[in-house]
Amino acid sequence: MRAEVKHLWEVERPRVTQAVSDAAKLGDRSENADYIYGKKRLREIDSRVRFLTKRLEEITVVDRTPDDREKVFFGAWVTLEDENGKEVKYRIVGPDEFNVKEGLISMDSPVARALIGKRLDDEIEIQQMEEWVTYYIVQINYPTPSTD
Repeated sequence: MRAEVKHLWEVERPRVTQAVSDAAKLGDRSENADYIYGKKRLREIDSRVRFLTKRLEEITVVDRTPDDREKVFFGAWVTLEDENGKEVKYRIVGPDEFNVKEGLISMDSPVARALIGKRLDDEIEIQQMEEWVTYYIVQINYPTPSTD
């Protein structure tokens, strides 16, 4: 989130501000699409920066691994195996960080809630579509904390 704020404030906003300034020099602003779009984009950038700044003030950075690394907690990479031997791997992250395509699931998701507190070889049931699927925890890993 810090990187996004920095990019928006130091790269994107100055670029859009310059484009708005250039468009304003062309004359009638009421029918100038570049000017109108640029002003709208500036409002979006400012709104996003405000949102991210507030979120950064409220979040807690987890900068250590748990004492009991045999249990699933926030930040864990968990490998699950279904009854057919198919494996999936998820990392439990904060609600602002989730990206299912990369295997990052929110701690508020049903899967993460089912995993939290479980141990290696425990089983969980997750509803997928209209059926319940049983998974077994086959691996729990914690990445080395970074200071990003």
